[in-house]
Formats: sequence, structure tokens, C-alpha cells
Amino acid sequence: MTSLPRFLPTPKVSAEGHRVTTFELLFDLVFVFAFTQVTQFMAHEHSAIGVLQALIILGILWWSWSSYAWLSNQTHVDEGIVRLGMCVAMAVMFVIALVIPEGFHDMDGGLSGPLVLAVAYLLVRVIHLSLYLLAAGTDSDLRRQVLRTSASLAVGSSLMIVGAIIGGEAQLWFWIGGLVADIVLTYVTSAGGAWRLHSAAHWAERHGLVIILALGESVVAIGVGAAQQAVSVEIIVGAVLAIALSIGLWWLYFDVLAIAAEHILGRREGVARAQLATDAYTYVHLVLIGGVVISALGVEEAIAHIASDEPFGLFGSAALLGGTSLYLAGHALFWRRVGGTWKYFRLGGGALLLALIPVAVTVPALAALAGTVVITLAVVVIETVRYRQPRAEIRAAASS
Repeated sequence: MTSLPRFLPTPKVSAEGHRVTTFELLFDLVFVFAFTQVTQFMAHEHSAIGVLQALIILGILWWSWSSYAWLSNQTHVDEGIVRLGMCVAMAVMFVIALVIPEGFHDMDGGLSGPLVLAVAYLLVRVIHLSLYLLAAGTDSDLRRQVLRTSASLAVGSSLMIVGAIIGGEAQLWFWIGGLVADIVLTYVTSAGGAWRLHSAAHWAERHGLVIILALGESVVAIGVGAAQQAVSVEIIVGAVLAIALSIGLWWLYFDVLAIAAEHILGRREGVARAQLATDAYTYVHLVLIGGVVISALGVEEAIAHIASDEPFGLFGSAALLGGTSLYLAGHALFWRRVGGTWKYFRLGGGALLLALIPVAVTVPALAALAGTVVITLAVVVIETVRYRQPRAEIRAAASS
């Protein structure tokens, strides 16, 4: 196959100056709802197994989103037949988000929730594959790369569908196997391959916006946790602390890190650029998203018990401190791949949060939340002061 059928128009290939469009933002709105559903799933299950199940679903959501992020960097997804395909994919993604509460526990009556989710995921990926082959145009190397990577889709989706049909405890292991197979085989078939990353600015902006969506879930969690309680001094203090935590998480990513990473990515070309985008964004950003979503669960738990003098407990403490720690560790890993060095203050802050989980278990929710905020903001302040000169230079270069 060396060319497209004549009746199919060739989509426009993106250029270096390509930026995120409003249509892509509309597409991403589905994931606002999806992230909320994942957090509520974890809160409802209120167990380690429930968190693991939710993280599998989060991986499915991320892999779907990431696939379309690559497509939107290859071509203008708000034009022509690609836009139509994206609209269909968006509708199917909403079905996935809608069925998340039944992802592992099918409700009586109606269709099988797990099977609907698995089949919808397959459909989303098939639509993506078809659109990518179309968007590749006359680039035969890219088309071969897309087809080679489709092997991961076949293996992963098959395992998920089989798991949904079998159900029970086996479903969990089949879905873990399916997701891991999809992720690992994609990496293996993509390493050193023919993927194209046409716009570093678009790529960095796209991933920054999905971080914002995840942080939005942490803000929503504040309201969910406080919704059933009368306004009190404790609620107000807790809400302010929770907002401060969200600001701290935002600051750590957007103040300098995202800007510097975009500049480095922009200086890479060809295979080196595509590989950096794959490692640092497609894979490591899943760690960041997971950290934010788990932290949001902890915030929701803390606000729900903010006026209580009882110990916060293991579930809430592990989610709040562990999720924030995971986010900080993800930053360190991201910068190790992009900048070649470790973010030691973030690693230290993450390690301290993990070490304090046993303490947070024994103190009230308000104290656990306050401690998490203090440690997170301490990392922000220390880095801002210690690296004030390079920070100023990076931000000045971005605004020039």
C-alpha cells in the first residue's frame, strides 16, 4: 500500500507551529467526567482492591487519550473526515466514562457493564487506528509503524474482552494482563520507529492541559467531600488547605518544569524527539495523572471527615499522602528523562510523605491534610528560592 484511495481526502499534516484547538479541548471534556468517575469508584469501593481496579480503568482512559494526542499532533483533527471520526470516538469515550461504576461490578438488569467497557475501548482504539492510517497520507513508513503497533491493540483488547466475559476475580487479572500487554507491546514496537512529532509546542500544551483536567478533579473532590456537611470553621479551613494543595501541585508542574521540558523537546528532531515524547509524556505522565487522582481521593476523604477528632485512618492517609508522593516522584522521573538529572527536593518531599503515612493514620483528617500541604508547599518554596536565577531565565525566555 503506497497511497490512499483517491476518494479519501488527505488530511493536513501539522507543522511546528501547530497549537491545541478548541475542538481538542471539547474532546478532553469527556475526561473531566471520566476522572471524576474514577475517583468516585475508589471512594465507593474504599479498599486496596478497589483502588487497583480504578487504576486499571484510569490506565484504559489514559491509553485512549494518549493515542488521540499523537493523532492530533500528526494532523488537524478539527477538519474534514478526521473531525467526524473524533466526534464518534468522543461519544464512545463518554460511554466508557458512563459505565466506569460498573467496570468491575455489573448492576442487575441491562447490559454487562464490564463487557460494554471492554468493547467500547476496542472501538475507540479501532477508530484511532483508522484515522491514523488516513492521517499518515503518503507517508508509507508511518503507516507501517501504525500497523505494527496495532498488534498491541489486538492482544490487549482480546484479553480485556475475555476477562469481561469470564467475570469474577479472573476479570481483574485478565484486565491487568490486557493493559500491561497493550502498554508494553506499544513501547516495544515503537522504540526507534517511524512516529512523527511535528509540533513540540502542541505536544507540551496538550499534556499540560490534561494535567489541568486532573487537577480540576482535585478541586471537585473538595466540593464532593463537603457537600453533605454544614458550613463550619473546620470546613472552611479544610477547603482552603485543599485549594492550597491544588495550587502547589499546579506550581510544581507549570511554573518552570513544563516550560523547560517544552524547550528541550523542541530542540530534538526526528526519532530522538519522538522517543523523548514517548518516554516522558506518553508513559511518565500516567504516573503524574495517577498521583493527582489518588491525591484527590485523599482530599475528598479528608474533607468528608474534616470536623472529626477521630484518627484519619489508613485508607484516607494512604490516598492523600501516597497520591501526593506519587505525583512528586513522577516529576522527578519526568525530569530525569527530559533534563538528565533528578529533582532531589521532590524525591525528598515524596519520601517524607510516604514515611509520614503511619503518623497520618493516627491523627485527625485536618492535621493530615495540613501536613501534606506544608510538605508540598515547602518543596515549592525551597525550589523557587534555590533556583531563582535559572527559573527567571527560563520564564523570561518563554515570554519573549
